[in-house]
Amino acid sequence: MTLRVGQGFDVHPFSEDRSRPLVLGGVVVEGSRGLSGHSDADVLSHALSDALLGGAGLGDIGRHFPDTDPRYEGADSLQLLSDVVALVAGAGLRAANADCTLLAERPKLSQVLPVMAERLTAVLGAPVSVKASRGEGLGAIGRAEGIACLAVVLLDAS
Repeated sequence: MTLRVGQGFDVHPFSEDRSRPLVLGGVVVEGSRGLSGHSDADVLSHALSDALLGGAGLGDIGRHFPDTDPRYEGADSLQLLSDVVALVAGAGLRAANADCTLLAERPKLSQVLPVMAERLTAVLGAPVSVKASRGEGLGAIGRAEGIACLAVVLLDAS
């Protein structure tokens, strides 16, 4: 059995556009200001995509879906994640599981974490756990200037 580990990280500041939705793991978090970014700025899906690509030795999300390409403006990051899963499968690998940690001072995410995990699990075809933690007032995350995410994935040969 061939095992590979990938890690991913993403961070986005909150958008000045108050009408922009907050999307995390493909879930629109109601009543919260969205994140700034070229796509839908879904830090959770982006970090997981980077973990998959890194573990497969395929670079990073920016290489495959550059923010300079107008095709990806406003893109649905769950669709991008699905495309990444296909790239990884093309490299002869598949996810065994993934673990993700959102870092956000606000909004409170505990109620929507299970829905995020379900959506990501469906796209990945493997169990995905999603947790949240706070910055405890430290740094940009602690000052509630944005949201970050860390992801790790275990890949095996398909």
